[in-house]
Amino acid sequence: MRHQVFGRKLNRDVKERKALFRSLVSALITKGKIKTTLAKAKAIRGLAEKLVTLAKKESSAGRMKLTSFLIKSDLVKKIIQDIAPKFLDRKGGYVRIRRIGQRIGDNAEEVFLEWTFNKEEVKDLKTGKKPVKKQEKNEENKKGKI
Repeated sequence: MRHQVFGRKLNRDVKERKALFRSLVSALITKGKIKTTLAKAKAIRGLAEKLVTLAKKESSAGRMKLTSFLIKSDLVKKIIQDIAPKFLDRKGGYVRIRRIGQRIGDNAEEVFLEWTFNKEEVKDLKTGKKPVKKQEKNEENKKGKI
């Protein structure tokens, strides 16, 4: 039984693990989507969601906590100004884990870790364009026919 055991060690000591988590979360903030293993993604998912919740509150204490974890001020600005406002209407579930298969070398499960924005805000992966709603398509067709 694992009573009162918190977190995942990932076969690293404390300083290594903190540095790994910090770098993964920083990459997620800057790039929006990262490719990593399932174990690492599950380990930082909760941490990333807590950081977004802090950024949504926009308090000075929250900003200090973000700065102490992320260190770089441009990352703090990006999470507060760009990422957090997109999640104002959500209470949680800011990060999505999509499985993409096994890695060739060691057969580790690889995943994409990405933000879960609304479909209107996310560009289509294949075309690179924003998807158009059905209502907007109907309105465009009506304008063209008239």
